[in-house]
Amino acid sequence: MALHFFKEFIRNPGFTGAIASSSEELAELITDKAKLKDKKLILELGSGTGIFTEKIMNKKNKHSHFIVLEINPRFVNETKLRVPNAKVYKDSAVNLRKYLKGKKADCIISGLPLANFNPKLQDELLNSVSSSLKSNGIFLTFAYLHGTVLISGRRFKQKMDSRFREVETTRTVWKNLLPAFVYVARK
Repeated sequence: MALHFFKEFIRNPGFTGAIASSSEELAELITDKAKLKDKKLILELGSGTGIFTEKIMNKKNKHSHFIVLEINPRFVNETKLRVPNAKVYKDSAVNLRKYLKGKKADCIISGLPLANFNPKLQDELLNSVSSSLKSNGIFLTFAYLHGTVLISGRRFKQKMDSRFREVETTRTVWKNLLPAFVYVARK
């Protein structure tokens, strides 16, 4: 799977955004921080190879409604193979409201390296996320540690701060290629 992920990055770095799938440790951290047992409607944006998807399925309440959006058809297939019971749709995360059918999500987990995206796409995605969350809903995404010193990483953090009443960061996961942490944002 690592080779497939790297090939997708080489093929289209603007959409894949990372050279390798997230680590087990990062997947554990982001899903633990989400406190999934009490969430009724959960979305995942950018499943990649399905590592977050698998953890979410294992930790969520059995009555929770869980929707996954992934734009890359190869990753859609990999996620479906890894987690056959997950509802995985091939679509852009920008279109997430279409899948909520007028409802608001309790929790949105992003596997997208949002800080790597251009400012316009960041705005589109964060606006969709913010407008799709319930009041007090939680949004979790990761960022690479080195990105905190880059202009794009600082700009992304400012965009998060302007849309959410509370944004905290977790510890760094060193066993990830590249070291990363999680932003935990509350609407």
